[in-house]
Amino acid sequence: MMRRIARAPWELLKRTFGWLVLFEARNKVLLAPSALRLRRLEDAETHRLAAALGEPPAALVATVIPTHRRPEALRAAVRSALGQTVTDQVVIVVDDGAGLPELPDDPRLFAVSLTRNTATAGVVRNVGIRLTRSRYVAFLDDDNLWEPDHLEQALATLEAPDGPDAVYTALRRVLPDGTDRDVLSVPFDRRRAAHEAFLDTNAFVARRNRSLYFSRLRRTPEVLPREDWELVRRYARRHEVRHLPRPTVRYLVNPDSFYTAWDGPGPRD
Repeated sequence: MMRRIARAPWELLKRTFGWLVLFEARNKVLLAPSALRLRRLEDAETHRLAAALGEPPAALVATVIPTHRRPEALRAAVRSALGQTVTDQVVIVVDDGAGLPELPDDPRLFAVSLTRNTATAGVVRNVGIRLTRSRYVAFLDDDNLWEPDHLEQALATLEAPDGPDAVYTALRRVLPDGTDRDVLSVPFDRRRAAHEAFLDTNAFVARRNRSLYFSRLRRTPEVLPREDWELVRRYARRHEVRHLPRPTVRYLVNPDSFYTAWDGPGPRD
């Protein structure tokens, strides 16, 4: 009986604010020291790499691909990015301190390596954002693929007269053996996102602005929610986000990944 009474306030808070919002508030308190250190590292690496690159790569859209020790998958991801029907783009690969494999020879492709492993996807992606100049930014992980018209579909929505500030397409989730699992297509609802993680940056294309940066908290696999959720929900606070229900992303479902449970219940505490 006492345990049920003690849990009552927590259940009320979850229903009122959403368990993802509460977990993120806890993360910001507990992980704040790591974020400060990683922000300093991000600044130093961006300045170092910008000096080496010279003129920042510029195009209508910049595609940021973070990578770490997945050479074959990375090459496939890069090919899918360079194979887009939208050609006015630059692709920047940011290696998280493991070293880069040989990549295609293409004037739109730029690849850089951090001096050490950060193990923080948000920092790696932020370096890519900061090293490029573009109206829009898209994101592709090194183990996922885009359909050839992914950027075309997203930009058609963004460039429309009544276009939003960001759009995310549907995900075709693929099992490790190559078979399709399902298609994840959920209309955007910021209130729903407080209780449910249905957003992923592989499908997200956004207008570049001051809100477009990732959390610098060091999120181990056990830390929920992920940086994808934090970015999109925060971005939507001041900018319109719209869902395009067309599957343009082939998302590899990792059995060890949090996102394997997208359609399941949230954690119990």
